[in-house]
Amino acid sequence: MNEYDVAVIGGGAAGLSAALVLSRARREVVVIDAGEPRNAPATAMHGFLSRDGMSPAELVARGREEVVGYGGHLVDGVVTALRPAPCGGFEIVMADGSALIARRVLVTTGLRDEIPDLPGLRERWGRDVLHCPYCHGHEVRDQPVGVLGGTPDAVPHALLVRQWSDDVILFAHTGTLAVTEREQLAARDIAVVDGAVARMVIERDALTGVQLDDGRLVRRTAVFVRPAFVPNSELLTALGCAAHDSGWLVADPTGRTTVSGVWVAGNAVNPRAQVVTAAGEGSAAAIAINADLVDEDVARAVRELRAAQPA
Repeated sequence: MNEYDVAVIGGGAAGLSAALVLSRARREVVVIDAGEPRNAPATAMHGFLSRDGMSPAELVARGREEVVGYGGHLVDGVVTALRPAPCGGFEIVMADGSALIARRVLVTTGLRDEIPDLPGLRERWGRDVLHCPYCHGHEVRDQPVGVLGGTPDAVPHALLVRQWSDDVILFAHTGTLAVTEREQLAARDIAVVDGAVARMVIERDALTGVQLDDGRLVRRTAVFVRPAFVPNSELLTALGCAAHDSGWLVADPTGRTTVSGVWVAGNAVNPRAQVVTAAGEGSAAAIAINADLVDEDVARAVRELRAAQPA
């Protein structure tokens, strides 16, 4: 089978949640997933009611089972092109040359975290080099924690991380702190270490400190980094979906883009969406998509009824 009511591109929390809702609504749904989730390095996810502490891989595995249980279809692969189909709907082209057709498309391909090119950061990403204190702060509570500076929001990040530990150091790195920022940090007993950071120090498969360019070593067991978020939205922009000046896609509260028949959900449109948020956005998009399909089904049925009536 290669014709569906809805194709969901991306099989994380947002995509699988949408597919679950749509398959329960008796739609023919396919989920296409490249198998490269953003949260793969994390050993556990947190803040998801009833799923706190579950590994991201287990959540996906359970979600896939539920979708299949309701008749949904799963395809493992990479989508290379998304374009209007000659007879209506959309053609989704895969890297292996295969293609399928869908009346509606939901894209949940997430985002990419761009972090500084410092030795040790990428290797420890999601383990003891972290970005979201709501996701990981509790796990490093009361530990000696660092926050890497050099970004415009480094100070607010450090002030937030302070909620979980009273031993927080902001490494200014390549940033310059204003007098008012230093005052705020001092008021919250957050130390500032000036000077560029050279690398993360890793010993026995654990982060143990931060080394500066001048050789100084500051012992830390976790470091928070605020990455640059880059949406994986190339498929949608190539299709003609509008984006804001910031690069993030234009979408209404249900995820409907500026191209009719196309929705987006999760981190592909909302950089702050955690796993539970992304799942909710996928569900909301699915309900909107099904309503749109119902409208189309009704309009088609009315046309067929009228055509069948005697003149």
